[in-house]
Amino acid sequence: MQTNLSEHARTLPRADEAESILRSCVHCGFCNATCPTYQILGNELDGPRGRIYLIKQLLEGEPVTAKTQLHLDRCLTCRNCETTCPSGVTYHALLDIGRAELERRVERPASERLLREGLRRVIPHPAVFDALLKTGRAVSPFLPDAIRRKIPKRAIAPKARPAPRHARRVLMLEGCVQPSLSPNTNAAAARVLDRLGISVSGAPQAGCCGATDYHLNAQEAGLARARRNIDAWWPAVEAGAEAIVQTASGCGAFVKEYGHLLRDDPAYAARAERISAMTRDLVEVLAAEPLDALRAAAGRRIAFHCPCTLQHAQKLGGAVEGVLQRLGFDLTSVPDAHLCCGSAGTYSITQPALAESLRKNKLDALESGRPEVIATANIGCQTHLDGAGRTAVRHWIELVEEALP
Repeated sequence: MQTNLSEHARTLPRADEAESILRSCVHCGFCNATCPTYQILGNELDGPRGRIYLIKQLLEGEPVTAKTQLHLDRCLTCRNCETTCPSGVTYHALLDIGRAELERRVERPASERLLREGLRRVIPHPAVFDALLKTGRAVSPFLPDAIRRKIPKRAIAPKARPAPRHARRVLMLEGCVQPSLSPNTNAAAARVLDRLGISVSGAPQAGCCGATDYHLNAQEAGLARARRNIDAWWPAVEAGAEAIVQTASGCGAFVKEYGHLLRDDPAYAARAERISAMTRDLVEVLAAEPLDALRAAAGRRIAFHCPCTLQHAQKLGGAVEGVLQRLGFDLTSVPDAHLCCGSAGTYSITQPALAESLRKNKLDALESGRPEVIATANIGCQTHLDGAGRTAVRHWIELVEEALP
C-alpha cells in the first residue's frame, strides 16, 4: 500500500512503524473473512481492511469524524486478522497508533468520556473494584433486571496457597479484577505448580498490567503501569525467578509487549525486553512439565474457549487443550473456535450490543457438544460468558486442581 503521511503524522513517535505497517498491507481482504465484527455488520469499514484505510486517511491528514472513531471503536482487537494475514501485517499496533491520534483530533461526547474515565478509575484498582462489586451484589435485589444481570455472581472462595518451599521460583501477576471475580484461580495455579516442584513468590508492589489504560487510549498511563511492574518484579528477577506467570491471557499478551512498547525508553528498554522474554502463560509452564506426577483423576466433559489473547496474540492455540487431554479430560469439538466471544477487555461495556451478539454465537458453538462445563483462560472471557447464565464457565486451572488427589 502506497502512503503519503502528513507533515504532522511524521512527527508522531511511532510514525515510521505506522508507515511500515501500512505499506505491508496488500489489500487482499483475507482478514475480513475472519473478522467477527465484519461478519455481523457486513460493512467494509467494520473490518480490518477498511479500518486500515481509515487510519491511512487519518495519518495522511484527511478529515476524520466521529464516524471514523466509531468504526475503530468497534474493533475488538482480537487479532484474528493477524493470524489470517498472509503478509504479516501487525494490525493491532497500527490500530493503537491510529486510535491515539484520533483521540487527539476528535472529541468524544461527554457520556463516552465519562464512561471511559470511570472504567480507568475502577478496573485497574482491585480495592475500588472489589468495593463496588460488593455494593452491587448487596443492593442487587433492588435493581432493575437489566442492571442486575450484569453483576457477576459470587465466585468460589479461594483455598489456601502453599508457602514457598521449592528451589524453583516464579512470580505471578495477581491481576485487577480476577481477585474479586475468580479469587480461586491464582490459588489453584499456585497449588498445581507446587505439586510440580515450583513455588510462587509474591510481588505485592506489582499492579495492573496497564492494558486497560492503554486500550482506552490513555497510553502513557498504561506504560507508566508497565514501568511500575518492571520495578516491582526486578529484585525477584535478579534473585533468580525463572518466569513471570500469567493466569489471565489478556494480561500475558500485554506484558509480553512491554519490550516492544518501551523499546525507545533508555531507562527501561533492556529490562522491559527481559520481562517480556520471561513472561509465560500458565499453560506454557505446565506443558513443559511431567504431568504424570500430578496423578489427576480427570474425566469431565469440557468445552474449551480459547481466548483471542491466547490463540491470536500469544500464538498458543491448542496448548491448553493439549494439557487437558494429557490429564484425561474429554474435550468437545467447538465450531468456529477462532472467533471472539465479545469480551475483549472493556469492549463488553463500551460496545454492549455487539458484545452480546458475539457472546450468543460463541455460547451456541461451545454448547454444541453438550459439555458439563466450559473452561477458558482469561478472566474477562470467563465473566462475560458466564454472565449469560447458561453453561457454567470456569478457569481451566481450577478444573485441573479439582481433579488432583
